[in-house]
Amino acid sequence: MSQVCDICGKRPLYGHNVSHSHKKTLRRWEPSLRKIRVEDKGKIKVVKVCNKCVKAGKAKRAV
Repeated sequence: MSQVCDICGKRPLYGHNVSHSHKKTLRRWEPSLRKIRVEDKGKIKVVKVCNKCVKAGKAKRAV
């Protein structure tokens, strides 16, 4: 299941966990996504949207 915002395209970031001994292991930071119902051209569909887009009002919830 892809972790991508359907509005802004925000994706996971990759990097390392760094321990005290400086040993590095791979990790990834997931975007904070929500599934919300949106009205698009008269039809209601469910999209994955990041919290930043929800707060900014880029995705209007369907009633």
